[in-house]
Amino acid sequence: VLNDFEPVSAWACYLKNIPCIGLSHQSAVLSDKIPKLSESDMIGKFILKNYAPNTAHYGFHFLAFDDNIFTPVIRKQIREIPISNEGHYTVYLPAYDDRRLISRLSQFKNIKWDIFSKHNKVKVKFKDITIQPINNEDFISSMASSAGVLCGAGFETPAEALFMGKKLLVIPMKNQFEQQLNASALASMGIPVVKSLKPKHDHIIEDWLINGQTVRVDYPEQTQKIIDLIIEKHSINKIKFDIIA
Repeated sequence: VLNDFEPVSAWACYLKNIPCIGLSHQSAVLSDKIPKLSESDMIGKFILKNYAPNTAHYGFHFLAFDDNIFTPVIRKQIREIPISNEGHYTVYLPAYDDRRLISRLSQFKNIKWDIFSKHNKVKVKFKDITIQPINNEDFISSMASSAGVLCGAGFETPAEALFMGKKLLVIPMKNQFEQQLNASALASMGIPVVKSLKPKHDHIIEDWLINGQTVRVDYPEQTQKIIDLIIEKHSINKIKFDIIA
């Protein structure tokens, strides 16, 4: 069974002694080869390790830190969208409410912020700040035409921003073990990380806005290659499966 960090099928396989192959970002996060946190979170690690138990692990991360870790799978839509720089900064920080974002980001003068919010149902504008509901097409378009991306330390959005060649700054969610590990990995690549939007971190954000650089990455399309590798290693009959596009 191929499992993407889904607990029901993973535990069913575990109880029935059926091989279960993990294929997810979380599988990579569990690797001993990725950059570590300065402070250990034993509870977070225990939960992540036992949430969806697997007999073999293959993962995706910002870099291929180990033989069983691959670079991100980038959507066709992202690969094909034209890239430009219209000067604004795309923001996705769902841990913060709109008022907090307006209050903090308005401190940076003459900067246009394009905020995508799960808290807002209609598009509104406040001076140089635009807030609009989450919409996949609009969000991708905003990122592709941005000067940079400010977001949480999840996996998909930072990976897509890096693929687009955008400068990136991340704020990991508090008490989110996976995001803390992601932030550590991004920091090792030279991506600036701040703990919060508190004023004491303004100088880091200001420096990023003025002097921030892009980090070059190579994220080739290798989905078929990955599936073939897993089938080759784990299929009894060595059956090759083709992905239907």
